[in-house]
Amino acid sequence: MKKKYLTVAIAAGALGATAAHAQSSVQLYGLMDLSFPSYRTHADANGNHAVGMGNDGEPWFSGSRWGVKGAEDIGGGSKIIFRLESEYVVANGQMEDPNQIFDRDAWVGIQNDTFGKFTAGFQNTIARDAAAIYGDAYGSPRLSTNEGGFTNSNNFKQMIFYAAGPTGTRYNNGLAWKKLFGNGIYASAGYAFGNSTSFGSNSTYQVALGYNSGPFNVAGFYGHVNRDGFTNQSYSVGGNYTFGILRANAGYFRYLGNQGALGQRQDNAWTVSLKLSPKGPLDYELGYQQMRVHNAAYDSGGDIPNANVGVFDPTSGLHNGYKETLYWSTFYHLSKRTELYLAGDYMKLHGGYTVGTTFGSTNQLELTTGVRTRF
Repeated sequence: MKKKYLTVAIAAGALGATAAHAQSSVQLYGLMDLSFPSYRTHADANGNHAVGMGNDGEPWFSGSRWGVKGAEDIGGGSKIIFRLESEYVVANGQMEDPNQIFDRDAWVGIQNDTFGKFTAGFQNTIARDAAAIYGDAYGSPRLSTNEGGFTNSNNFKQMIFYAAGPTGTRYNNGLAWKKLFGNGIYASAGYAFGNSTSFGSNSTYQVALGYNSGPFNVAGFYGHVNRDGFTNQSYSVGGNYTFGILRANAGYFRYLGNQGALGQRQDNAWTVSLKLSPKGPLDYELGYQQMRVHNAAYDSGGDIPNANVGVFDPTSGLHNGYKETLYWSTFYHLSKRTELYLAGDYMKLHGGYTVGTTFGSTNQLELTTGVRTRF
């Protein structure tokens, strides 16, 4: 859906002869997502259900955010670009991440039609951007140099951490390069510094390749993460195909996590989803995913930690198991920027796969309605 922006255009021609052909723009934009009422089973240790606004206030699909982005034409087909973006919770008005005002983006870069887009600062991992075309039913079907991602706050979000670095699905101290070639080939690479005296400590490097071919689009990535001296590696490949009003998405993730004396954790995960977009205001989404762990240590809370970012407990022993999640949704588009939705998911845990949000239960159902609007 195309976003509307409040745009302030600043002509720089009067600033001097050297800037006679330069133009600058600054854009204020945002998104608000509020889920209510939301219903969740096994919401505490006593097995009680919960009804409220979202999952502890969190919206279902998109973190509510506001931001400022800008570009300055410096000539020669190049632009200096920047973005500052902050996330907040509509249900209570609080910052999503306390003490971090720009917790979604804080980067500056340069963009050129010939060499692509290069950015530095706090930003999405390039693996997350590449996998967005098949990670679930809600992302763009085509690869681009823009940032992308998976949905926000529900039981099928955790697959996104296979595309993460040591600080999450956004780089701290990160560098990213992206290029979409005229023949449809997409390439990107990213590196995040650990900012320590040991150059490779808590660092990340990732590469991604893809191809846009019209109805069929494909992408894959490799990620290498050093977290506290332990090496983590992720591989993924997937894509989508559009048949008229129906789009099908599928992807596979492989994760290898070093656990010191406990050996290597090995995950296999896959996702399939459909999006039906008939003529009119409604569209429909349906998806299924499965995350299998082998030889995985629990975290300090007795649960399977997220890939790449989770801290394991070396005394917890090793566990095998899997988590499967079915999710679905319907959107009613009131306009080009505002929609109502009805959504739900059902999660089932098997074997030694445990998550803290179920409080020991092996299943959980989540249901919600909501509204999302952009400005």
